[in-house]
Amino acid sequence: MRHDRSFVARGSGTGLAGGATPLGRPILIVTTHLNRIVDVDADARVAWVEPGVLNLDLSRAIRHLGLHYAPDPSSQAACTIGGNVATNAGGPHCLASGVTAAHVLAIDVVLPDGTEVRVGGLEPDQPGYDLRGCFVGSEGTMGIATRVAVRLTPNPRAIRTLLLDFSSIDDAAATVSGIIAAGVIPAALEMMDAEITRAVEEFVGAGFPRDAAAVLLVELDGLEAGVAAEVDEVSRIGRASGARTVRIAADDAERALLWKGRKSAFGAIARIAPDYYLHDAVVPRTRLVDVLRRVAEVCAGQRLTVMNVFHAGDGNLHPLIAFDAREPGIWARVRDAGDEILRACVEAGGVLSGEHGIGIEKRDAMSLVFGPDDLDAQARLRDAFDPAGRANPDKVLPRGSRCGELGGAPPSADGEGTWI
Repeated sequence: MRHDRSFVARGSGTGLAGGATPLGRPILIVTTHLNRIVDVDADARVAWVEPGVLNLDLSRAIRHLGLHYAPDPSSQAACTIGGNVATNAGGPHCLASGVTAAHVLAIDVVLPDGTEVRVGGLEPDQPGYDLRGCFVGSEGTMGIATRVAVRLTPNPRAIRTLLLDFSSIDDAAATVSGIIAAGVIPAALEMMDAEITRAVEEFVGAGFPRDAAAVLLVELDGLEAGVAAEVDEVSRIGRASGARTVRIAADDAERALLWKGRKSAFGAIARIAPDYYLHDAVVPRTRLVDVLRRVAEVCAGQRLTVMNVFHAGDGNLHPLIAFDAREPGIWARVRDAGDEILRACVEAGGVLSGEHGIGIEKRDAMSLVFGPDDLDAQARLRDAFDPAGRANPDKVLPRGSRCGELGGAPPSADGEGTWI
């Protein structure tokens, strides 16, 4: 505060919206060495962790207690709890369990003026405003988390994983709607289209059918009898909707291999092109097919290859545009396609992000969803935490959001930063 310098908190840097990318000359505060699991209360099912703890490491550390941390981004082997809090990260298994905000009870925060505060608490029904809910998903614009109290979830008694394949995306989407309409809420409900399914199978060899137009990966968990009944129901709905085959993982090894395929989807792109651009918009489940067709049209118009892998249960799309950055003019076509995809999702009744955040990438698209009064209200909330605009400036909110004023410190011409 004495030096009036802006700052950016950064964990593992796995974010895909540029939220932890420094603009201008901020001090870059790297939190990866704040990586202790401070305390675990198995009876209360709560753990206090530092922001640099890796997502998957937390679940591994408490596995012997019969507990796990539910949010599971595809980057969970590398991403940190602090980064998950910043972007309100989700993951395949958040359909039933909810995203990060549902699993964070309290956060110790250093505000931009150096004040240390705790938002939220371990007791139910905290009095006053939900400042914890404000901080989760704020992408480092309200301060720096130094400790996080997370809710731990008991490991399910039974787990069954199903792979259904289809000759059309329409049939796969109908199955998704049918499962939810039947009152079955899977732990995970993932869809991959033909192109990404072939790439994943060539990369991992998990047994995905190479000739399928789409596949669904459905995971059910709970008590043994209930899971068995849901397996029968999902199988019935899938076959009635046109599933060619329904495969049930025989054991934990087969289940792990199927999930390795799903979570290796982004890495598998390297077999097709050296670069990719990944989007993260959300649409209503009933509009999945319409939007996927529009995504295909947009990318075809820009002469780009696109593949789709997404959280079908909650409509969180992840179109992957594969390309070679060495091709002249390719970046302009990729950006134009990405902008059009965002507009198509919003026009279908969707939103800009399901879990990656806004960062730099979607900052200037905020006006597609929010009007001037909405942006002004968000800017005033941010000002309550950071009136000087030092925390992660020029992220999330477009310039001019607050009553026509510029928010945050402007980036410098040289773009240099300072690491500490």
